[in-house]
Amino acid sequence: MEILSLLLLGGAVGVNAQQAPLTEDSRCGCYLMKGNETAYFKEHRFFDFRNHHHHASVPPVITEVKDTSDAPITSPFFNSTEWTDFWMISNWNNSHGIREDSTLLMVNSPNNVYLEANHDADSSPKSWLSLRTERLQKFQTTAEIESLSAKFKFVSIRMLARTIGARGAITAMFTYRHSEDYYQVQESDLEIRTSDPKNVIHCTNQPSLDSEGDVEVRASKNATMPNGLEWSDWAVHRLDWTPRSTTWYVNDIQVANIEFQTPKDVSNIILNAWSDGGEWTGNMTVGESAYLQLQWFEILYNTTEPEKRQEQGQGVCHSVCSVDGSPEVGRPVMLWSNGGGRGAGVFMGWVPVMMVTALFLLA
Repeated sequence: MEILSLLLLGGAVGVNAQQAPLTEDSRCGCYLMKGNETAYFKEHRFFDFRNHHHHASVPPVITEVKDTSDAPITSPFFNSTEWTDFWMISNWNNSHGIREDSTLLMVNSPNNVYLEANHDADSSPKSWLSLRTERLQKFQTTAEIESLSAKFKFVSIRMLARTIGARGAITAMFTYRHSEDYYQVQESDLEIRTSDPKNVIHCTNQPSLDSEGDVEVRASKNATMPNGLEWSDWAVHRLDWTPRSTTWYVNDIQVANIEFQTPKDVSNIILNAWSDGGEWTGNMTVGESAYLQLQWFEILYNTTEPEKRQEQGQGVCHSVCSVDGSPEVGRPVMLWSNGGGRGAGVFMGWVPVMMVTALFLLA
C-alpha cells in the first residue's frame, strides 16, 4: 500500500496538462494522447508555417503538362532539412488510370506547393502553406505532399487548416498503404469536397466500396463541423489512427469514430488538393481553383523504422509528455518523469504508467 501511494503521488505531479510545465521533445520519452482511445506515441514532430513570410511567393500556374510535373520547388524552404527529412512533394499523374471514373488528366506539381503571405485581415499568421489545384483547358493541375517514411504504425495527426475555392475539388489528410488490389488498400481519410455543404466533411476507413462495388456504409461517415463552423474557417482537424479504431475531431470535438476495417499495417501520411473530373470530386470550371491552406501540422507517431527502434529502445519511457492541453501549440508539457534524458533507458513500469493515464484522463 505504501508503494502504491508513492506511485500515485509521483504520477500526480504535473499530470494536469494545463498546469504541467512546458518542456522540449528531447526530454520526452513518450507522449500520452488524450482522446477517444488512450494511446502512447514515441515520436512528435511539429511543422509551423506561420512565420515564413520571407519565403512566401505565389507562383503563377503552369499551363503545359510536362512543365507542370517537372517544375522546380517554389521556395528554398522546401530544400531545408526541416522539410526534406520528413516530406517529399509529388509530381505523378493519373495517365495510367488511377481512378476508373476520371475524366481529366490530373498532374501533381511542386509548383502548386508554396508558402503564402497573409493578406487576410481576419487571421493573424504572417504566412501559411498552400496546396493548390486549378482546372486548365486540357488538364487539372494538383498538389500533394507525402511523408518520406511509409512505416508509420498508429498516429495522431493534426493541422490548423482551411479549404477555400471553387466547387469540384477535394482536399484531404490521410494515412495510406498502397496495394494494386483496391480491396487490399488500407487508408484512413479526412476529405473535404468543395461541392458539398460547407459544414460537411467525410471520414472514411478505405476501401469504401464492398466486393460488389456498392457503398460500404460501415466504412464512412459524413460528419458535421461543430459549433457552426465551416471548412472554409480556420480549424484544427485531427485524425487518430489507433489499433482499434480511427477517430476524427474538429477543434477537439469528436465528429466521427469508425472501428470497421481500421488499418493494421504500416502506412505513410499524405495531404493533397486535387480533382480528376470524376463522380467523387466533381468537375471544376476551367480557370477556377481551390486550396488547402495550413498554418501548422503536428504528428504524434510510432514507427517500425529499424534505426528508430534501436535508438529509442523497446518498452522504455522515462518521461511522459503530452501536447494535448499544452498552453503553447507545438510544444509538449511534462506530465511525469523518472528523471534522466531521452536516451537514459530508464524502464517505466506498468503501474506508474497506468496511474499517469488515469490521472491525466480525469484532469
